[in-house]
Amino acid sequence: MVNDGSAVAEVQGLYGPFSFTEKLLQKIWLHGDFDHRAARLADGRTLRIIHPGKWNLLGGPDFKDARLAIGDGVEITGDVELHLRAGDWLAHGHASDPAYDRVVLHVVLFPAEQGYLTLGSAGLEIPLLVLLALLPHDLEEFAADESVEALTGKSLANAPGELAALAQPLLLALLRAHAEQRWRRKVHFARVRLERLGWETACHYGALEILGYRFNRSPMLRIAERWRLQDWSSILPAEVDEVFAAEAGSWSGQGARPANHPRTRLHQYARWVLASPDWPERFAQLAALMPAIPRDIATREVRRRYRFTALRDNMGRSICGGALGGTRLDNLVCDALFPLHAARSGASFDFGIWFNWFPGDQPPTLMRALRQLSVCDGRGQPTCHGFAQGLLDWCIARDARR
Repeated sequence: MVNDGSAVAEVQGLYGPFSFTEKLLQKIWLHGDFDHRAARLADGRTLRIIHPGKWNLLGGPDFKDARLAIGDGVEITGDVELHLRAGDWLAHGHASDPAYDRVVLHVVLFPAEQGYLTLGSAGLEIPLLVLLALLPHDLEEFAADESVEALTGKSLANAPGELAALAQPLLLALLRAHAEQRWRRKVHFARVRLERLGWETACHYGALEILGYRFNRSPMLRIAERWRLQDWSSILPAEVDEVFAAEAGSWSGQGARPANHPRTRLHQYARWVLASPDWPERFAQLAALMPAIPRDIATREVRRRYRFTALRDNMGRSICGGALGGTRLDNLVCDALFPLHAARSGASFDFGIWFNWFPGDQPPTLMRALRQLSVCDGRGQPTCHGFAQGLLDWCIARDARR
């Protein structure tokens, strides 16, 4: 039997039910995308994950040869099995299967019933870890991110052919509606983080998460938790290297140019906070002055009338101390700071600012599709964040229906 992670939980989300797969849970374990320091077994003992194990995509336990320290700190080596629910251990026949005799940890997403025990073939209890309360995002946000990552270049490239039959006004209205839905989701996720962390810390988490890009988001979040914003205002360059070393073995070099290396980005954040130690409050004051944007104005005119380029430059200087600019700054404000401010201020922050903002880092295939559909022509309607997010959301919804 192949471990394909095909088990699925249907969960009620903000806009209806969504799917959370066992494969996604396996990815969370692999990348360590949870609060390691707060990890406690169901019996109350502490757990330290030295190495999560090798992801096993064949038969048998999900992860082989993990290294763990339980309770008194004595290191053990063995396999790890993951399930969405604790009862799946019995339902899948693992209790009587010798292939699972080396399992030393059973990891589940949802809490088990009181008194539940995971028992191996010899009748011995296997420690149980519940991940739900340790996750940095709610389940819907994990599932949404997974949907974005699941989009292939081919899927995006097919979008022009499927949408070309729509009259241009209908196409623009469709993409705008999908963009608004994506915006509402982002604000919802931001509100969850804001309620848990507060304004300053939520901004701090969001900044480091954006600087980590897709493949280093998890270690950046753990660094944000360990070194608070006020700690960064006095961190020296040599100490930044120590911060980087604290996540040794967790960093990924996939898709990272030298300028985007996580060590480089951590040094960048140190310069940023040194120059603007109160940057979350500076951003809040700046965002509070941003205007409402009429819907009937094209993006080029919106940016000219409301001086978006000057506003963007001002953000880079006053908020980031000149340490961050370009597309990464665009991603910071669109994916983290604008949604956080909207969640904090309510209806006073305008969707039109987010929609007409510069696109930031977007898949090249996505941008080509927008040009092929004549949605963004570089003249009256330059590329903007809103139409990019709208097409992305349309593709996700289409693939989900399929």
